Amino acid sequence: MTRENLMEKIVSLAKRRGFVFPSSEIYGGFAAVYDYGHYGTLLKNNIRDAWWEHMVQLRDDMVGLDSAIFMHPTTWVASGHVGSFDDPQIDCRKCKARMRADQVLELYGISADKAPLDFINVELNKLRELGKLACQSCGAKDITPAKRFSLMVKSNLGSPTEALSEENVVYLRPETCGGIYLEYKNTLDSTRVKLPFGIAQIGKAFRNEVVARQFIFRTREFEQMEMQYFLHPKDMKEKYDMWKDIRWNWYLEYGLTKDDLKWYKHEKLAHYASEAYDIEYNFKLLGGFKEVEGIHARGDWDLSQHSKFSGVDLSYFDGETKERFIPHIMETSAGLNRIFLMFLDKAYNEEEINGEKRVVLKFDKRLAPVKVAVFPLLANKPQLVEKAKGIFEDLRQNFMCEFDDNGNVGKRYRRQDEIGTPYCVTVDFQSLEDDTITVRDRDTMKQERIAIKELADYFKKQLED
Repeated sequence: MTRENLMEKIVSLAKRRGFVFPSSEIYGGFAAVYDYGHYGTLLKNNIRDAWWEHMVQLRDDMVGLDSAIFMHPTTWVASGHVGSFDDPQIDCRKCKARMRADQVLELYGISADKAPLDFINVELNKLRELGKLACQSCGAKDITPAKRFSLMVKSNLGSPTEALSEENVVYLRPETCGGIYLEYKNTLDSTRVKLPFGIAQIGKAFRNEVVARQFIFRTREFEQMEMQYFLHPKDMKEKYDMWKDIRWNWYLEYGLTKDDLKWYKHEKLAHYASEAYDIEYNFKLLGGFKEVEGIHARGDWDLSQHSKFSGVDLSYFDGETKERFIPHIMETSAGLNRIFLMFLDKAYNEEEINGEKRVVLKFDKRLAPVKVAVFPLLANKPQLVEKAKGIFEDLRQNFMCEFDDNGNVGKRYRRQDEIGTPYCVTVDFQSLEDDTITVRDRDTMKQERIAIKELADYFKKQLED
């Protein structure tokens, strides 16, 4: 199966089965923005909750935060976003398509990540002179020179009639870590944390990106799962290595293999960073390894900048050593939407069963949107339907369940396979006689007879293993 064919199949499945919809589709869609349907919301929430449990609930050195999307505009001046958060952009004069210049150059084997604009335009001119520079959408060769394109999404709070000038502009946050830095002091003052400790949060971020056609891999509105770990500079190496192991193993715990993942070390670092690695996943539908999470040693730059611009002392006093210093920061930053796509890519399987093809999403059972589906064997037999609904009502108290009596049982199995449901319960005529049902396993398709009174304990054990 080709990459393009797989992409088409997964995008189609995601829409048909209610995982991901194009935003504003009845108005023709809205580029690089997506909505999550019922099953997509369940899957995304399960991934989010698994991350939160791992990062906050099970750790003594972590607290949570939910900071606002809007922050004081000076936040983004201090962080450097207003002055330098941009991408090199080129436009097609014929069809008006917009492209990332560095990504276009990469197609020709020219590395231009974080390269100066002059270098990018020199390389573009070389391709232009050779007749190779063309629009990725329409093929035309009338392409503009590269220019800087700000990724900040501007808005304004207050009177909508005010001009959107730099004096009154506010920004939708381009990343969630900014709110963590601004609430570092309040967190320190209101909780019992001591260095080293982390602040974790999950939230929306917004970037006015020039977006390639990569489904939900890169979008203008997205969710981040970020953790900023505050520490003494002498502890950075130890804690950096610790968090690399922790985050790598989280992916393995939820069904990824070592062959699915690899580390990418950044050679070109931001001026404040001392080390940066990405965890990359080998996306089948994108044709190779792409970043899903970054782990960065940021130094004391962030707190120092916000202390300087705000005039508030953000230093830390160690009561044991009597030392006062600006903490250094080690961060883990994961894209929830990208990880959603990663698990969808990993789970997608096509199998031939008795001469027929079945499409099945083999999610880790803990992440599956629906855990158990309950069927009556026949929808036109009231006794079977009533008993099946009773089982459904009991199980849904502890598990995300679904009741289905539409069509024959084989078609119901296929629908549940396509949304990744691990177990299907069928109530048949034997159930009326001895209070047992059949449980069908998604992955093996084997069925076993279980007493109805044992179902809750059975599924609890199966879904926790």
